[in-house]
Amino acid sequence: MHRSVVTLRCAEPTDAPLLADLWSDDLRRADRQEQVADLELIVKAAAQSPEQRIVVAEYDGNPAAAVFLRVTTLSPLNLDPTVQALSPHVLPQYRRHGVGRALMEAAVTFAEEQGVGHVATAATSGSRDANRFMARLGLGPQAVLRVATTHALRARLTALRPAHERGGRQLTQVLAARRSQRRSQAAG
Repeated sequence: MHRSVVTLRCAEPTDAPLLADLWSDDLRRADRQEQVADLELIVKAAAQSPEQRIVVAEYDGNPAAAVFLRVTTLSPLNLDPTVQALSPHVLPQYRRHGVGRALMEAAVTFAEEQGVGHVATAATSGSRDANRFMARLGLGPQAVLRVATTHALRARLTALRPAHERGGRQLTQVLAARRSQRRSQAAG
């Protein structure tokens, strides 16, 4: 019986295109060349930092997955040291082959090397399989991270303010006044 082996290694700048494919949903909105250039810088910075590591998993010698590991605090208010396993992602054809488990083992090993007592990770809210996998490993929810564009949040906050705080008349009143002026000018 042939047994496939998962091997782990530190990422190299030449892995940037693979990482761009794996982490496309997590990268800034830019063209692919810019994303690859960003990842080359990130890989180089991680290689030079004792508190960061990018791990690439290979399955039978083929790149299959990656995770970004970094030592930080649990939150800006809770200063317990924590290893964040950011964007653990496995290519679809290698899922359910032990690759994700190997990435999380790398996170635990890195935490142990750093003398850190916690490991944290995140899975996309819509990824049922990833969230179940993390739960099976004993990772419980700590917080829900919600994100919006600055513009969208400003618009919603403004809309929720009482009319007297928004300054001036409500938009519907302004539009009604303009329509009324146009009608009077057309009639006169």
